[in-house]
Amino acid sequence: MSAHAVLAAQTLDDCIIDQNWGRYSSEDHAIWRTLFERQLSTLKGQVAQEYLDGLEALGIGPDGVPDFAKMNARLRKITGWEVVAVPGLIPSRPFFQMLANRQFPAGTFIRSRAQLDYLEEPDIFHDVFGHVPLLTNPAYARYMNEYGRIGLQAIERKAVKFLARLNWYTIEFGLIRKPEGVKIYGAGIVSSYGEAKYVAQDASAHHLSFDLTRVLRTGYYIDDFQASYFVIERFEDLFDVLEGRDIMALFDEVRGEPTLTPFEILAGDKVIRKGSGEYWREFPGTKTKLK
Repeated sequence: MSAHAVLAAQTLDDCIIDQNWGRYSSEDHAIWRTLFERQLSTLKGQVAQEYLDGLEALGIGPDGVPDFAKMNARLRKITGWEVVAVPGLIPSRPFFQMLANRQFPAGTFIRSRAQLDYLEEPDIFHDVFGHVPLLTNPAYARYMNEYGRIGLQAIERKAVKFLARLNWYTIEFGLIRKPEGVKIYGAGIVSSYGEAKYVAQDASAHHLSFDLTRVLRTGYYIDDFQASYFVIERFEDLFDVLEGRDIMALFDEVRGEPTLTPFEILAGDKVIRKGSGEYWREFPGTKTKLK
């Protein structure tokens, strides 16, 4: 997500631009179609139904790059949210302000064919296909709104890194347990061909029951698939763990604790699936610093 990078623009107004939908070329729309059809096929049977319901409700389909104006007309009626166009990665403060205002920032550029499988900066496919459909779910939308409100406090308390971990293990790479099994909802998986296949086909990663303190203490690597995923039981749980809790005090508490790696299972963890660790067996431990 675009929460923690820095651009010259610092105010909310500086960060919001016109999508200028008419500028997209036939090749841009064709790339969207390729990404959409490939990803939806990969997610079949693996993604939460609430996500698929959101795609349908917003009219997000394979025809081409979505027009924010048309999409927002539907989204506002459902949960009061809207998508706003931004120039790329934006600073933390306006990012959290947008979420607190029920505005989701989305980049407007779309990747090239050479970048179909991976690109470093999130594009419109990641932001819209990955994130926006679940904003039609009232419980999830409420969580995102609260996440933004808490984010503004976290900036003042120099605790954004803990909120980034919460973002990573829920909004980006979260799983949810359904009667038919564990399903994907995190945008980082939903929009990633490689990670979606990894979650569906590879038993290397641990599936751990979501625990807020555990998540805030667990670091992550940004350059490979996850070694652990945290699983919620229902979308209402996301807001419930924040409501009525002194989150800033919890941030202060975990600040003094050592960072946990995503490879370990602790005695207090509720393990839904113990991963084989096969994918990570050759991991050298020096790819990147834990976040």
